Amino acid sequence: MQKSASASSLGPGGLDLSNIFFKPIQNTSPPSPTKRHTKISVIGVGNVGMAIAQTILTQDLADEIALVDAQPAKLRGEMLDLQHAAAFLPRTKIIASTDYSATVGSDLCIVSAGARQIAGESRLNLLQRNVALFRGIIPPLAKYSPGTILMIVSNPVDVLTYVAWKLSGFPSNRVVGSGTNLDSSRFRFLIADHLDVNAQDVQASIIGEHGDSSVALWSSISVGGVPILSFLEKQQIPYEKETLEGIHKAVVDSAYEVISLKGYTSWAIGYSAANLARSILRDQRKIHPVSVLAKGFYGIDDGDVFLSLPALLGRGGVLGVTNVNLTDEEAQRLRKSAQTILKVQSQLGL
Repeated sequence: MQKSASASSLGPGGLDLSNIFFKPIQNTSPPSPTKRHTKISVIGVGNVGMAIAQTILTQDLADEIALVDAQPAKLRGEMLDLQHAAAFLPRTKIIASTDYSATVGSDLCIVSAGARQIAGESRLNLLQRNVALFRGIIPPLAKYSPGTILMIVSNPVDVLTYVAWKLSGFPSNRVVGSGTNLDSSRFRFLIADHLDVNAQDVQASIIGEHGDSSVALWSSISVGGVPILSFLEKQQIPYEKETLEGIHKAVVDSAYEVISLKGYTSWAIGYSAANLARSILRDQRKIHPVSVLAKGFYGIDDGDVFLSLPALLGRGGVLGVTNVNLTDEEAQRLRKSAQTILKVQSQLGL
């Protein structure tokens, strides 16, 4: 399938109306060299990939979006469906191709492609199939956009972000996984819903693995600048650890609940990925819990492992990791989470 885009040639013989419809302005100067043309490529046009593309479009984050997938018919259908909404959206060029050359010059490549689990298949076998898939995705992206930033959304996101880093040969600051950015949003929602406040006024993070061994940072949660646990202690309001664990478990289980109800998750991860894209491409220098190379942080020294830490994001990708004061228990759980991921990585033979 060749690259497709909106046609400017209409009428008999393919008359190019764009050259005759407008009378050119005389004695013009070229565009400012400081004006950037921002291009984002989305790999995989399943439910997650299209939610990401649609959210990026509505938030006006790119001048051009390239969609890549192995299924040409579905790929062209999704491209046309988005193009037909042009009158309702910011002006964005949308192209689609099964050929990775369409991604050339991308500022950000978002990978959501992944193999589906077969009934009775082990998680390790599924992971090995996804690694094989990534061998055909990551090197071409690195070839056509050697200066790009890779954002991995496919699951298991922490291990596959490590795989992407190894296959790309990129410095670690230019490979990031969506990690627990969405988990933290779910966490903030549950706390905000409980207190009946806006979730944007809740500062709360979940770090570690995007999965069962994730770590809720209760010690640093605040609402409107008020640290929650110290507030409860000063007010002599009793709380039980089991209550806190119950909220964390609800966060971990929430994705499974959505999948059991509608078959997949899409919109929340779409907004999460667009949120990260904005911070990176607009150089917002915002702190997000995302999957980064964690070796050397918080006592994680046993090997190269990607897991979510509170990271500063900007135009250069991962600019730094925040020095959050963890309790001894939180630090211990984080290192245990790292061991969980390393154990899986060791079976891949990379």
